[in-house]
Amino acid sequence: MDRELPPLTLPLLRGTMSRRTLFRGAGAVALGNLLAACGTAPQAPRAAAERSAEDLSDTEKVVNWSNWPEYIDVDDASGESPTLQAFTEASGITVNYNTDYNDNDEFFARVQPQLSSGQDTGRDVWCSTDWLVARLIRLGWVQELDRANIPNADNLEDSLADVQFDPGRTFSLPWQSGFTGIGYNPDATGGRQIESIDQLLTDPALKGRVTLLTEMRDTVGMVLLALGKDPADFTDADYEQAIGELTRARDAGQFRGFTGNDYTAGLASGEIAACLAWTGDVVQLQADNPALGYALPSTGHMLWSDNFVIPNQAKHKKNAELLINHYYDPAVMADVAAWVNYIPPVRGTGDVLREADPDTAGNTLIFPTEEVRGNSHVFRGLSEEEETSYNEQFQSLIGA
Repeated sequence: MDRELPPLTLPLLRGTMSRRTLFRGAGAVALGNLLAACGTAPQAPRAAAERSAEDLSDTEKVVNWSNWPEYIDVDDASGESPTLQAFTEASGITVNYNTDYNDNDEFFARVQPQLSSGQDTGRDVWCSTDWLVARLIRLGWVQELDRANIPNADNLEDSLADVQFDPGRTFSLPWQSGFTGIGYNPDATGGRQIESIDQLLTDPALKGRVTLLTEMRDTVGMVLLALGKDPADFTDADYEQAIGELTRARDAGQFRGFTGNDYTAGLASGEIAACLAWTGDVVQLQADNPALGYALPSTGHMLWSDNFVIPNQAKHKKNAELLINHYYDPAVMADVAAWVNYIPPVRGTGDVLREADPDTAGNTLIFPTEEVRGNSHVFRGLSEEEETSYNEQFQSLIGA
């Protein structure tokens, strides 16, 4: 795992809650349940004509949106979202905003019975992470977006406009993005910066004090990059090589464990010296310990997005598309970015914030430089067979 370039170490973001909050232990779900969720397809993917219901948008001025907790702007005094209120005032459409999306597998299991039987889920739009969007598209369970209702989609950042799992963004548009990198506690590392996957896997000074993520695509993706492989274009042999590297480190006692975002307490206390970490989680810890470090390895880092999708049989499809269009206005997305501190997908958002909130606009983890964007990678979509095989290998790794 050669490192020809110096690692890029970036400042932390301002404090906020994490979008990737998981149920404790949800990442270590039983293998049988996980594989059932991954591979279940009780019928052939539905044709486009079978996906849509009668659209009631013109007569029912409502849209039902499920999203992750703490993932939208909120007024501290009222507890309401100013950008949602602005949408309702401008359009007359009421948004039933539900923070009932806590984990991708858990949410998929909740909506799978309705989607597989061609029924309405009761939701018009939700925000799924890249890999689940790939699965939903593969199964034929989400609808094509009508760009006539989303003219602001032209503001989508070029780097997110054509992804492997959804070429041309036919079925999805990003809501927010973030990085997977390395968090470390200098008090626990003897003041050393931890900036590479090599250090996490092999540094004897960190032995037993490293955690990796139960999200397969983040952990394996970072190791693939360290091996010189592209997470968007790898083979079965590449994947097995990455699992082999992880298995050797695990068997050598390098890891304290594999976690969801429950690594945060250990990282803050120093029980965990270094870990794979999501930007939003480390942000929360900075308020109490600004010395905590965060680095993006020179070998590359994972970029993930949570994406708007409209499920089959949604009853208010046009209203959902008008909602998406609202958030693709740079001025609206700027209000969201200033609160959630993730990477906004809307071009021009930084220009708005440079005047209104220069600290946020100047943060390179919220508005990455071209160099940082160029070193970020998205895990490719998987076939049903690959998803089952890869998850089985990964669960064997983290469950041993």
